[in-house]
Amino acid sequence: MTHKNKGQRLGKWAEDIACQFLRKHGYAIIERNWHSRFGEIDIIARDKGILVFVEVKMRTSSGYGDAREAVTFWKCKRIITTAKAYLRMTRSELPARFDVVIVESKGISLYQDAFQVEDTCSHGF
Repeated sequence: MTHKNKGQRLGKWAEDIACQFLRKHGYAIIERNWHSRFGEIDIIARDKGILVFVEVKMRTSSGYGDAREAVTFWKCKRIITTAKAYLRMTRSELPARFDVVIVESKGISLYQDAFQVEDTCSHGF
């Protein structure tokens, strides 16, 4: 098995865990791995009348740095652009939010409203 295949399998597993976690917290999962020409949204969900675009990050060790550090300025911008494409396509009028779920050996963390369109994609999580 190649390193890429192992990473894809671990990524899917982390997204499965994130979906279970989000459902337990009242989210309704709408889409997984939604693609456009701009990028991919890991999970699209609804939380109490809000459309939520969720980025899932996982780390099995600290060798690659903290998982939160992987949600970079450019990653945020790509997620925002992809989310705008989804909103145009679906014509959704729900308010939107960007959450991040971190899956680590020590547990799962949910960062609601982790970044905003108006921000310079700096985050305080």
